[in-house]
Amino acid sequence: MTTILEGQLVLEEIPVEGYHKVVRARDPKSGLDAIIAIHDLRLGKAALGGTRIHKYSTFEEHLEDALRLSKGMTYKSAAVQSGFGGGKAVINADPRKDKTEALLAAFGEAVNRLGGEYICAEDVGCLPQDLATVVEHTPYAVGLLSEKSSGNPSPYTAWGVFRGIQAVMHQLFGDDSVQGRTIAIQGLGSVGARLAEFLYWHGAKLIITDFHMDRAEGLAKQFSAKLVEPDAIYEEPCDVFAPCAMGAIINSTTIERLRCRAIAGSANNQLLSDLDAEELRRLGFLYAPDFVINAGGLINVTEETMKNGYCPFASRNKIDQIYDQLRLIFGVASQNGISTLKAAMQLIEYRLEHGIGRRVEPIYMHHAGITY
Repeated sequence: MTTILEGQLVLEEIPVEGYHKVVRARDPKSGLDAIIAIHDLRLGKAALGGTRIHKYSTFEEHLEDALRLSKGMTYKSAAVQSGFGGGKAVINADPRKDKTEALLAAFGEAVNRLGGEYICAEDVGCLPQDLATVVEHTPYAVGLLSEKSSGNPSPYTAWGVFRGIQAVMHQLFGDDSVQGRTIAIQGLGSVGARLAEFLYWHGAKLIITDFHMDRAEGLAKQFSAKLVEPDAIYEEPCDVFAPCAMGAIINSTTIERLRCRAIAGSANNQLLSDLDAEELRRLGFLYAPDFVINAGGLINVTEETMKNGYCPFASRNKIDQIYDQLRLIFGVASQNGISTLKAAMQLIEYRLEHGIGRRVEPIYMHHAGITY
């Protein structure tokens, strides 16, 4: 089904088995080419997920990333019982060259036409400032820089990853402290850089890298970190390897190069294949499932949709529970001799099947003054 709106914006629904709705939105005038994928709505009337702006070579790559990311959001939402379904929007554009007000406005209109089934937020390539343009054309956005919103979720995502690394420390060494432990961070964007800050002030030794080495050089000086080239990070001896950039970086090739004891970072879809989780278990690596450890941002923006409005204290306290969720997953995996991914998925599938954590109260979009 194809719908043409206002002579420019074209919405085309793409049938994908196992997905609630997948829509391609194109606007020739602004250059918008976006895929909005809603994976599952069993735990909420709306799917909530970030908007990624990234340049893809083919439509197939574009679609695959949207599908993978939206499914990951279903798992993430179920893992922390956010009360939302899983969804994601991916705009095929170079965020440094192609991101214009017209493109963001067209995307906002596309989100609006879905009538609240998808609520967007920031992600790689999409900043809270960009959402300020998007929200001029739809109320269905969170993480805004406004009084009634929760702002940039990145610090909260980073805090959740930090708490997850503490759970890893407890599993490996019997206590939570990162003091004197070596953490290798791949990717120093808004989450990776804040994670480095938390770890530094708690006494960790840092190894860092980023494709934008000028950014990495400044942070290396600030945090007295060892700076390495992007491809060299895999082979650095460390306690924890923290992927905080793009996904699919844990695979049969990179696993052979790892010199860490655990993998715990903020990147989505870190494993190229679910089979990689079993290989990590076989080789003795501890893996913190990405959709659990990086759920802090989701928890934070979810708080602004509650009846009483956004409360940072409530957000922080809920994010602290990521520590407990990971301890539970590590324990189940260890007791049953299965991968941590399989343990997490068993927990999530049970919640999805039985509706555990399903939202029962309305969704409050306080910045727009609407409830549905």
